[in-house]
Amino acid sequence: MDQNLMNVDECPVKYTLSVIGGKWKPIIVYHLSAAGVMRYGEIRKSMPTITHKMLSTQLKELEADGLVLRTEYPQVPPKVEYQLKEKGLSLMPVFTAMGAWGTANR
Repeated sequence: MDQNLMNVDECPVKYTLSVIGGKWKPIIVYHLSAAGVMRYGEIRKSMPTITHKMLSTQLKELEADGLVLRTEYPQVPPKVEYQLKEKGLSLMPVFTAMGAWGTANR
């Protein structure tokens, strides 16, 4: 086997897909990039077919991966806002390229 080939576990594309892959994460990132700051309910309304559990899970994963900032305000009723962090914003050229590829090859 060629020693110059990268181990699949070290593949940067694999890492990128592990962070943004799936049905919902790209859509969440898209909406946050367009809106800037969104509350949970606003995200949910922009994605009417996602379940509460799935949206909550995906937001937690995006936050854990350092893409999304979750800000909780101590008030009644509770107020929580989401926005892309610098790392999340750095994905925009990737999504733009993916969109162009999808348009060209649809």
